[in-house]
Amino acid sequence: MTCRHFFLCLILFLNLSATAQELLNPFNFPILLSGNFGELRNDHFHAGIDIKTRNTEGHPVHAVKEGYISRIVVSPWGYGHALYINHPDGTTAVYGHLQQFAQEIGEYVKEQQYAKESFSVDLAIPPDQFPVKKKQRIALSGNTGSSAGPHLHFELRNTSTGWLYDPLEYFQEQVKDSRPPRIEAVMIYPLQGRGSVNGSNRKMELKPTAGPVQAWGDIALAVKAYDYMDGTSNIYGVRRLAMAVDTQVVFSSHLGSFDPNETRYINSFIDYEAWSEQRAFFMKTFVEPGNRLSFIKHRNRGIIHIDQERTYRITFRLRDLYGNSTQYTLLVEGRKQDVAAPDTEGEYFHRKSENRFGAKGIRLFIPPGSLYDDLYFRYKLQTTPGAIADLHGIHKPAVPLHERATLSIRLHTEPRGEEQEQYGVVRLHKQRAVWIGGTYRNGWMEAGIRDFGNYTVMRDSTPPRITPLPRSRTSISFRISDNLSGIQSFRGEINNRFVLFEWDGKKGTVSYVFDEKRLTGGPQRLRFSVTDACGNTAEYNHTFVW
Repeated sequence: MTCRHFFLCLILFLNLSATAQELLNPFNFPILLSGNFGELRNDHFHAGIDIKTRNTEGHPVHAVKEGYISRIVVSPWGYGHALYINHPDGTTAVYGHLQQFAQEIGEYVKEQQYAKESFSVDLAIPPDQFPVKKKQRIALSGNTGSSAGPHLHFELRNTSTGWLYDPLEYFQEQVKDSRPPRIEAVMIYPLQGRGSVNGSNRKMELKPTAGPVQAWGDIALAVKAYDYMDGTSNIYGVRRLAMAVDTQVVFSSHLGSFDPNETRYINSFIDYEAWSEQRAFFMKTFVEPGNRLSFIKHRNRGIIHIDQERTYRITFRLRDLYGNSTQYTLLVEGRKQDVAAPDTEGEYFHRKSENRFGAKGIRLFIPPGSLYDDLYFRYKLQTTPGAIADLHGIHKPAVPLHERATLSIRLHTEPRGEEQEQYGVVRLHKQRAVWIGGTYRNGWMEAGIRDFGNYTVMRDSTPPRITPLPRSRTSISFRISDNLSGIQSFRGEINNRFVLFEWDGKKGTVSYVFDEKRLTGGPQRLRFSVTDACGNTAEYNHTFVW
């Protein structure tokens, strides 16, 4: 972001803060949150707030401010049915996981879906097409897309830059919170070749009730912590976190706003191994060299140097939007102890350079800036008789990549003709194959990967499965699934004309509601087909009378 853009965002942010009370509650009932802004999520920070809808769908959603609809998205994933409304003050509100749009909007979307012959659409809307007044009913709340339960996902963005703001600041008076954040655990890291903790060079998890630890040299820390609010049992992300050594603050983070282009840096902000293996979020209070998060401030990257035989007081302070705060002090006793030499087994990879690795049956290219820190790369080969390709262990423990690396794996046998489309790179994680896909080239499968792990090649030659569900008088539905590569597309036709099936990705169901405007009475010849990512297609044909 340029200095000019930064100051524009700052001016807008200050202006928004001054008029924070202008946003209307989108519902006719009090606001309770199931998720807050900046929460730690898989590969991203939560971009908005999740407003509870009493575990049910179909509640009227009202515009929080006047403006116009600028974008409409329908997808089986992500935000599902979503509306984007631009406001005169230079902000955009996003309403996600909607069940359905208001009638005029819904009719327009349906026309576009039929015109494009696609359930999924992403529509740019002219400013004069759908003007919106404050309090206007724009949709019904739902559970569409990747939602884990009924709620409204609400975001507030800078229209020109996309910069994200915490919407809770503009609903602050409508939400009660007298509960402070709480620390669940601390992780302490002796830096390799530079530090030792209790005579060990391995990281160590501590509970807040733990007594003093002994350390020498360079160490770093991370905390597992959550925030809480009145009237709910949910846990939330921590807005402000600071760490001080004795009296000097050496690290602080403030998740009140952020650039969405930075969101993947979350994998450097957290202990990625703890998340990958245990689904535990530890927030690092030190900064890896490749971490570019703008909401972090630090001294010496938050690394603590223990070089005196005395007690060091490491104090963590956590605070929420409402000023509720908590403090915890970890005592670290400086004690001279042996510092183990760094483990230099493997090939040295520098984060700023492009890195290449090659061995029997594998080629790996990592572009500059993909690694958050330097490392000694390790590789392990496992050969399985009769397999399409060897299993390649690409470094351990789990390491995320900021940019995609290119992985090529040699096949044991040459695929013939259409078989080439049925092969793909997969990542094996906890006895589960995750399809990556890729392109076949001269005996090799090539794919982009976003983290290290165990990779091989598999073949998907099995068509998707279509299971008819009980038909009602007003609709027809199917359950659709695939064994490996995943569903790529589907299409429904009645009497050789496209009909709109809606896809619920979570449930794996598609449904068509009979449309009297587009159907005529008499026999109806239905053809429904599903294609997976490898081009395998299944088809269901049925004739019925409507």
